Amino acid sequence: MINPIIFSIGNFSLHWYGLIVMAGVIVGALLAERELIRRGGNGDVIWDVLVGWVDIGPKMKFPFGTFQFGLPLGVLPLGIVGARLWYVMNATIGGNRIYMDNPSEILRVWNGGLHIFGGFLFGAISLFWLLRRYKVDLWLVLDSIGPAMLIGQGIGRLGNFVNQELYGPATTLPWGLKISTRYSYQTPIEMRDQPIDAVINYLETTRFHPTFAYEMLWNFAAAGFLLWLSRRYEKELKPGTMFAGWLLLAGIGRAWIELFRPDQPKIADTGISYSMVVAALMAVAGAILLMIRYNAINFPGAENWEEEYQIEALGAEAMAAGAAKVTSAMEDEAPVVKTASRKKTKTEPPLRKPKTSRKEK
Repeated sequence: MINPIIFSIGNFSLHWYGLIVMAGVIVGALLAERELIRRGGNGDVIWDVLVGWVDIGPKMKFPFGTFQFGLPLGVLPLGIVGARLWYVMNATIGGNRIYMDNPSEILRVWNGGLHIFGGFLFGAISLFWLLRRYKVDLWLVLDSIGPAMLIGQGIGRLGNFVNQELYGPATTLPWGLKISTRYSYQTPIEMRDQPIDAVINYLETTRFHPTFAYEMLWNFAAAGFLLWLSRRYEKELKPGTMFAGWLLLAGIGRAWIELFRPDQPKIADTGISYSMVVAALMAVAGAILLMIRYNAINFPGAENWEEEYQIEALGAEAMAAGAAKVTSAMEDEAPVVKTASRKKTKTEPPLRKPKTSRKEK
């Protein structure tokens, strides 16, 4: 098996898991950028919201240049914070007392422990806030990142294989995998109270459901379906369809995977995990959103939802919110707004007031 640690220098260790997860983030961001550009948007928005650098405090001038403090409040940094907090909460609910007895362990992310749902929650909060700040259409970005999130998460599941974790119950199926007795981060729940010799013997003679592989394959298949759908019915799909499809397919897939996750905290003696409930709610929300968008059910305020993406070229002020340096020339430029129609829109000179499209009238 692969050693989860690539190399160590003193107290610092570089893990394959972190490297693979970052690869998933980058591949997902590249796909989201491509999808956003295909829909007529500004691809740079993806990288802006991913990092989300926000300047704080006054600008300070020095002989060598201007300096200003800032914070990374984007989807990636806040998503990591949320993923860690959700994992800690989930583990505590499951009876793990380590974070209650020693709160400093919460900060030791390098010891492992991230939960994707926390990343979704905190990442969504950051995304909504930044898109509002940049004045970019929400549906445009959400539809662009839907399939990309499935691809990125699927790639990240390879890190679970390297860590020898997220295995399901024992199985005799031919694709069952063994858990390494040398590098495993997971001890089967049925053996946690057994002597170490018994655990080692059990791992050496038993195969387990590779639940990480099930979720990876499901995510790749779901992403492929959404990408095909977005091209086959490009003219018929309404804004929000791809995002709703992500909610629906990601929720169904994770709820099914939870059936093979005996390590997850259950609600009393029901056999239903908390993660399964959250996944099911995601699927239900996706189904409801689809029905609202295609008028299968009435929802207050939905009649005002846009029928086309509102593609807005970021003006200087919006770009300044996501960049550390802005020139005075950029601040004098006016934003140009256009819709996602397939007719070419001419850009007016910067000193003239942009023309209003027929739709905007």
